[in-house]
Amino acid sequence: MSWRVETLNSSVDGELESLPADMRARFVHIAELLETFGPFHVGMPYVKPLGKKLFEMRMQGKDGIARAFYVPASGQRLVVVHAFVKKTRKTPARALRVAFQRAKEIR
Repeated sequence: MSWRVETLNSSVDGELESLPADMRARFVHIAELLETFGPFHVGMPYVKPLGKKLFEMRMQGKDGIARAFYVPASGQRLVVVHAFVKKTRKTPARALRVAFQRAKEIR
């Protein structure tokens, strides 16, 4: 059985749709890498573990930098719980809080 990348809900879909086009394309590319090779064989510069079963997809484009947080779930699923354009060097604490809160909703 292969891995599948999915979004948690329509809020996450909206966050991804609001990303600039080049960063959305980068997201699709990284998601395809994860589905093809599995999360244990994709690392930097595409994916970085953040701890507590939270990982980030790292997208960079001409308009800046974006991140999409995901968590592994049952059935070989990777569920994207939050996506945003990164405006500072450090990941905002609010973005991490949103990701951890949403991750609790996954079954």
